[in-house]
This record gives sequence, C-alpha cells and structure tokens, in this order.
Amino acid sequence: MTPLDMGRRAPVGLPEVLAEAPATVRVDRKYIVPLEAAQEFVDGLPEEFRVLEIDGRRWTSYRSTYFDTDDLLTCRAHVQRRRRRWKFRSRLYVEDALARLEVKVQDGSGLTRKYFHQIDVDDHGRVSDRGRAFLGQQLEEAGFVDVGPVGPVVDVGYRRATLAAPGAGHRATIDHGVRCERNGRVVELDHGHVIVETKGGMVPGPADTLLRDLGQRPRSFSKYVASVSLTESGIADNDIRRLVGRELHVREVA
Repeated sequence: MTPLDMGRRAPVGLPEVLAEAPATVRVDRKYIVPLEAAQEFVDGLPEEFRVLEIDGRRWTSYRSTYFDTDDLLTCRAHVQRRRRRWKFRSRLYVEDALARLEVKVQDGSGLTRKYFHQIDVDDHGRVSDRGRAFLGQQLEEAGFVDVGPVGPVVDVGYRRATLAAPGAGHRATIDHGVRCERNGRVVELDHGHVIVETKGGMVPGPADTLLRDLGQRPRSFSKYVASVSLTESGIADNDIRRLVGRELHVREVA
C-alpha cells in the first residue's frame, strides 16, 4: 500500500537521477510531515520534479544497519550537534537485491558528503575487513581520527519515494513506515506521518519553500539517533523525546 498518490507526476529514470552531483555533495534538510500536508507537497511541487520509477515501481523498500563504536561515538556527535561528524551504515535495496556500505560525512561547512562501497547482498548488516578498510580510508581523507572497531547497533526499515528535478539539481525523498529495532525495542514513525528530506544547495530550494508555505519546518532528525536515544539510557536527546507519543512511538518487540 502506498501512502501518497504519485500518479500526477511524470517519471524519471535512475541513471538520470544518479548523474547529478548533489547526490553525493549536498545540503540535507529533514521534515516530519503529516500525510495530508505531504500529499499537498507532492501535488504542489513544480512540474520539473519527477518521480523516480524503477521497473514501473515508484516506492522502494530500504533496509539499513547502522554501525558505531562501543561508546556510540557517532550518535553522541549528532546529539552534541558537532559540526564535523560522520555515520557509517550498510544499506539494502530490497526489490533490486543491491547492497552497499555508505559513509556519510558532515564537513563543518553545512555540506553532506556520501561515499559508497558496493557489497554482496549476503554481506549486508556486517562489516568485513574490506568494509572496515573502506571506512578507515574515508575517515582519513575527511580528516577524522581512526575510531577502532565498529559494529552493528540499529536495524532500520522503511519505504521510500524519490522526487527529482535533475536539470536543476534538486531532489526530495519521502520515507513512510519507518521502523527501527534495537535491544528488543522498536521505535516507529507514526503511520500518519512521513519523513521528507530535501537535498540541494546551501540556499533552500523550491521543495523547502513549498514545505515552509505548508507550515512545515526543518528538524535536526536522524533515524539512527532517534532509535538509539530512545533505547539507550545514557543518550539524552530531549529534541527526540518531545516527539514520543505523537510523531514517534516506542514499544517492546512483539
């Protein structure tokens, strides 16, 4: 079941979307949006925004495993709002049976840079020696110190639709059904909401302008940090805790 109607938007293919530089160097802005406002957002975007379509499919299932140090260094860096920070994850594109490792770096200028390493599907969710070497290389090149061993911390699943204006360098993703599992507990996004993430330049683009006009404001939000801060007593992220019972729900694994 798809939560939003994308039928009015023309399709765009994956090669055209991936050809854009903002896919790897960009400014990300996140919004937690009620479904009604999200549909207005989809309908109100300029015609240049087309919906990513792969084999006739407009929504793709994602599975991500986030890795961190024993003391949750990357999570704490986000909570402390350090300007220079990074994340490391394994991502599986379920319907396409593709997997890769991703290092996501914020370099202090406001830009987010992503680096990829293709892996076998069977290696999703774990860090091999080659994967650890990939992380070490990217951290060194970005000026971070080596952090030692890392391991899986959180498993996250959701369905995503992507809207792109390739010629203008603008993209927006919409995530629905977000479910994070850690230590026998589940953190879920309320089913009446989606996470919209815009990806573009330093100046907010047309997607951000439309969201603002719809009464939505960007948040410093991370699926990974939300799930850890709500399942780990030593991580006190008050911005996330304010969302519990409305945008986010926490429960024991059934």
